[in-house]
This record gives sequence, structure tokens and C-alpha cells, in this order.
Amino acid sequence: MYRRLSMIMFPLMTVLFIGALYWGYQEHQEKNSVLLKAENSYQRAFGDLTYYVHKLNDQLGNTLAVNSTSLDFHRKGLVNVWRITSEAQHAVSQLPLSYVPFANADNFLSRVSNFAYKTAVRDLNKQPLSDEEFKTLRSLYDSSTKISTQLGDLQNNIMSSSLRWMDVELALAANEEETTNPVVSSLRTVNEDATKYAELDWGPAVNSMYTDETIEMLSGSPITAEEAAELAAKFVGTEVSNIDITENGQESSYPTFTATVKDDADGDKKLTITAKGGKLVTFSHYRDVQGTKLSLQQAEEKAGEFAEQHGYHNMEAVSYDEYDHTGTFTFVHELDNDTLVYPDKITVKVALDDGEIVGFQATEYVTNHRERQIGEPSVSLQQARGALNPELQVQEQRMAIIDGDLGEEVLCYEFTGEINEQIYRIYINAETGLEETIEKMSRADQKVSS
Repeated sequence: MYRRLSMIMFPLMTVLFIGALYWGYQEHQEKNSVLLKAENSYQRAFGDLTYYVHKLNDQLGNTLAVNSTSLDFHRKGLVNVWRITSEAQHAVSQLPLSYVPFANADNFLSRVSNFAYKTAVRDLNKQPLSDEEFKTLRSLYDSSTKISTQLGDLQNNIMSSSLRWMDVELALAANEEETTNPVVSSLRTVNEDATKYAELDWGPAVNSMYTDETIEMLSGSPITAEEAAELAAKFVGTEVSNIDITENGQESSYPTFTATVKDDADGDKKLTITAKGGKLVTFSHYRDVQGTKLSLQQAEEKAGEFAEQHGYHNMEAVSYDEYDHTGTFTFVHELDNDTLVYPDKITVKVALDDGEIVGFQATEYVTNHRERQIGEPSVSLQQARGALNPELQVQEQRMAIIDGDLGEEVLCYEFTGEINEQIYRIYINAETGLEETIEKMSRADQKVSS
């Protein structure tokens, strides 16, 4: 009996053993293939980063080499700097740097990109590069020379010593702060040196992008967590005991409270309330919306009433998006002279089954709203219309304040019109008469804003 059993089991176990070996071999091969692909991807990304930083250095040098009055070449050079720096940032994002303190170097690339873009898009004939901006360019050239050299040396070290990026990732995943991995050490050196570059004079347009926004609108005394809970409870119609409160950024210029209401039957609700003045800035109701029953006009009325009830007065709907049986309206503040202020923006999401407000966001309004003094435009309406495409069929025109490319608010003529069977809003700068920006509108956008 045992002999018969062994005659059966031995071949079976042999087959299973061979199968396990084959399976293990296949798994090992697949793992090696994945690791090889990852390694190749990292090597390619680092090669791209080294190449683009070298090209950035060359382009900065070329821009500085020409005569200071060569405005067209300056613009072309700055556009190329912006493009190359964006490519370098993309390469950085492909590397396993989650645990490496590389934020300073990445921030440096970001500032170079924004400096080049915001300088290139302005009218250099009217506002050529200043002495300070030339000084900044020279400093950027010197800095990029050093970074390019450091990355080139690291690349040579990686190739000559057969270093692997997968080893870098493993060392970082193990949270080895004092790792002696030469790649990690070199990257940390690059990052530490980049802290010195932040001291450059980037100009107000770029610096404003890296400065925390402050609350201009809110007045009143700071509120406590208990008061925030009471406001949240009143808003959603529940007991204070059902509210969980979390404090956010109490030491910052924008402290808030997050109020959460758990409701398994009707869906959770979450609110953000400013610690100064107790202003509602965000609200979300996470529930399923069953079908679409409200018309666009009915939904817009619900959204407008909600904004008015919560202290956002004189708001004008300018756009509309519909998704998954909800309609999201964007409102901007309207001044007494019929001028729209786009930086003072809120969004309201309406459930199209019963008209309930299921989403609200007013952060931009809170951080931007203030009293504005609007002067007379330097360009007349007729001159502004002359800058439009003659084939544009203008349907509506008004004044508007928008955020310009240089980070400042710009007074514009807003023209809504149709061309090539598409509807556009075109903004003509009221000071220069030049096109500031253009945006495509949907038929629903036009309907809610008319």
C-alpha cells in the first residue's frame, strides 16, 4: 500500500517541486524586469535633468551675451529659459526624491521659470529689462553654472562607479538620515547650495507668488472652537454635540476651523470657518444625487440665494459646469459701476435633484476682497474694440478686473462674442489697449452670465 502511495506521490511532489521552482524563477525574472525598468526610468530622468540644467546655463549665457538693447533676443531667450526650466522641473518629478530634502533646488527652478515667463510676457519695448533684472540674470547664470557642474560630476560618478538609483530609493525608504550613499549626499549638497539662491531679487511679480496670502476682507473678533462648532451646527441644522472641530494654521495669517458632521444615513458634511469673524469659506455634503429635476435657471436661483444668505452680496454668475447630476456655478463680485471683479470669486454646487447646496468654496473671495479705487481707463471703448478680430460678433461688453500675467490686478474691457461658431470672452487691457487674455465659453456659461 505504501509502495503504491509513494509511486503516486513521488511523481506528484516532483512535479509540484519543479512547478514551484519555475514559478519562483518566473517571479524573480518579473521582479528583475520591473526593477530594471524603474532603474532605466530613473537614469533617463536624471540624464534629462542634467541636460536641461546645462541647456539652461547656456541659454542664460546667450541672453546676457547680446546687447542690452536687443529686446527681441531678450524675449526669445527668456521664453527659452522658461521652457527649459519647465522641462527640468518635469525631470525632477520623475526621480525618487520623496525623502530627499530637494525642495530648495526645486523651488529655485520654479522661481527661475516664473521670473523668465513674467519678464518675457510684458511689453519690453515699453518696459525693458532693468539693471536689477540684468543683475538677477547674471546671478542666475552663475548659480546655474554651479548646479550644472555639480550634476555633471554626479552623473560621471554614477556611470563610472555603476551606482544605481534603486539603491538610492531603498536607502531613502529606510529613512537613513546619515546615509553615505554618494548620490544622496550629492543631491543634498545641491539642495543646500540652492538656499543661497533664494536671496536673489526676483522682483515683486515673482515674490508675490511665494508670499502667503492674508485675509483682507474679514473683520470682527477671533472666535473660539466652541463658537465655530455652534456656527456649524446652526448651518447644518444639528446639535453641537454632533460636530467634530479641528483647528488649522492658528499661527498663520489664515487660521480656520474644520467642522465635520458624521451622518451615515444622509452623508457626511464638512465645513471650513475662518477663525477671524467666523466666515464660512468651504462646505461639502457628501451624498448621492438622484437624477436631474431642476432647470438651469432654478439651480442658479438656488445658488444665488445661498450666496446672499451667507454674506456674499452683489455676486454675478459667470460660468457653469454640470457633472453627475450637480451644477457648479462660479460667481464674481460686481461693483456699483457694473464692473466685475474676478479675483473676488466663489463657487456654489447645487444638487439638481432637489436644489440642495452640496458644495461651496470662497477662499479666493476671502483672501482678495477689499475696497478698490478704480480710475478712468486710458483706452477708450472704441479703441479697445479696435483691438478685436473684425469677424468677432460682439454680444456684450463691460468692464472687468482680472489677474494679469504679472501677478497684479488689471482693469480690462470684457467683450463676449462669437466667432467660428464658438463663444469667447476677450479681455483688452484698459491701460495699454492690448489683449490681456481670452477664454472659451460654453453655451451654459453664456446663459448664466447674460
